[in-house]
Formats: sequence, structure tokens, C-alpha cells
Amino acid sequence: MTASIVLVDSGGTNIGSVQYALRRLGVEARMSDDAAEIRAATHVILPGVGAAAPGMARLREARLIEVVRGLKQPVLGVCLGMQLLFERSEESDTPCLGLIPGRLRLFPQDTGLRVPHMGWNSLSMRAGSPLLRDIDDGAFAYFVHSYAAPLGDYTLASTDYGGAFSAVVRRDNFYGAQFHPERSAAVGATVLRNFLAL
Repeated sequence: MTASIVLVDSGGTNIGSVQYALRRLGVEARMSDDAAEIRAATHVILPGVGAAAPGMARLREARLIEVVRGLKQPVLGVCLGMQLLFERSEESDTPCLGLIPGRLRLFPQDTGLRVPHMGWNSLSMRAGSPLLRDIDDGAFAYFVHSYAAPLGDYTLASTDYGGAFSAVVRRDNFYGAQFHPERSAAVGATVLRNFLAL
């Protein structure tokens, strides 16, 4: 069966760069806020850059919250898209999709570290997954975010910035990458290629 990839039009500013990253892999992905088109896709990517409240508002306005919650095919949340998979964000105390347990918290302001967390950080592998095939423990990925997901039994890989947090997660058919695959060179391309093979 030929893969059919849809990027959920959640208003994220990284949608174009994710499309371009997929195009470099020889894959054309459609951007859509059409429920039927999203449900019919073989793979769905929930991108996003920005804040949790506007991201959830955009999904609500497009009547996509229950659509995303009900998806059975592989779904990949990227950056804010990953954060929206969780129960709640401390950012404006925003209820999220509730697909993964946990609450996103602002990085501590008293560590002397710059917030937002921006730059290359190494990944510590915590569980095997086809999503992380051919990615070495300690490989570097590119992050830009101010809120972090806790560690849990859903954590596939973590990174450390004033404390460990989830960098890659999975629960059932829902996966998430806090880093930007489209900006993470070979590591990011491998993650996207692995996702499309799920």
C-alpha cells in the first residue's frame, strides 16, 4: 500500500519546513484540516511551533480534537505537536489532548540556563523503538522550547537541560519528538524515515 501522509494544519509555523524535510526523503505530504482526509491517511504528523493555548484553540476551531484523539494509524507530534499529546501544559494552564499522561512544565528559571532551551542536545536512549532505529545513544538533535515533558514509561529517549526530560515519547500509535526533525540533520531525517516505515 502506498503511504499517504497528512500534516495536520494546526497553524504551526514549522509546517512548511516539515513538508520540505519529507520532500527531501522523496515523500509528498499534504497539509489539511479536513477530518476525512486526516482519517484516511496512512501516517499523520501534528507539527507546531508556538504556544499550547493557541495550538489547542486552532484544533478546536477546526473541530479536530476528537479526530486526532480517535486516530488509529501512526501519528507523530513534533515540538509543540508532541506537547499537545499530553494531558496539560503549565503554559496558560492549557488542557491538551490527553493521549499521554503528564503535564508540561516551564524550565526552572533559577538554574542559570537560558529559556527557551535552544540548540543541539544529545539523546539518551531509554527504550527500544522502530522510531529510533539506526540512531545512536548520544546522537544530537536540535531543540527550541520553553516547556518540557516529564519522564515516564512512555519515554523512548530523554535529554538533559537543567534536569532530564522526555525528548521522544510513545503511547500506542502516538509518537512525539520534542526536537525538530526538520532541523536535526541526519538524525532528524532518520526519525522521519523510520516513522514513515511504521
